[in-house]
Amino acid sequence: MKLSVIMPVYNEKTTIKEILRQVRSVDLGDLDKEIIVVDDCSTDGTGDILKLEADSSIKVIRHEKNQGKGAAVRTGLANATGDMIIIQDADLEYDPEDYLKLIDPVLKGKATVVYGSRFTGERRNMLFWHYLGNRFLSLVTNVLYNTTLSDMETCYKLFSREAIDGITIKSNKFDFEPEITAKLLRRGIRIYEVPISYAGREMEEGKKISWKDAFPALWALTKYRFVK
Repeated sequence: MKLSVIMPVYNEKTTIKEILRQVRSVDLGDLDKEIIVVDDCSTDGTGDILKLEADSSIKVIRHEKNQGKGAAVRTGLANATGDMIIIQDADLEYDPEDYLKLIDPVLKGKATVVYGSRFTGERRNMLFWHYLGNRFLSLVTNVLYNTTLSDMETCYKLFSREAIDGITIKSNKFDFEPEITAKLLRRGIRIYEVPISYAGREMEEGKKISWKDAFPALWALTKYRFVK
């Protein structure tokens, strides 16, 4: 079996080498691993670093125009060949050593989709308004889709091939997270959650998502409850 790691990247020159080192070095036992990096038209030198990092274990795809995280994930999904797929941000907030926690329920037949929850594991606490926004969007998800997710907006989403096949992602930006969640839940898939570690960074450290992104996320949750 193979795990595909999709890494959307935009202007992460200070962290990209380290996160690639971590993803390369994580031990998955008997599982094969492919790393697909989608550079969403970085302008800070990230692309030059990726040219040097690309090898037989890493496939680098570059967008010629900045389109957003959702578009980068969509490109990654189109190129992934694994039996399982996980999303990995390039900012060092998430630890690849947690991969096995997410993979385990799938291998044991307990789940086809697993989310890593930042609110049930050890963490460097996030800013209050980010925390409140995350919990609010998870609450809306639970009300609309009759589920009990603690962290809908988590980056660490792991899908089996059977769960993700046939789902078309339309969102280009951060509203990818609610769209994929909504479409999985509408399929009748119950999402399994496991605790993960989290080391959130601040806006001055390069964090890109802000409170303004909550509005398109809220709209996406509502829209995809009733529209395919």
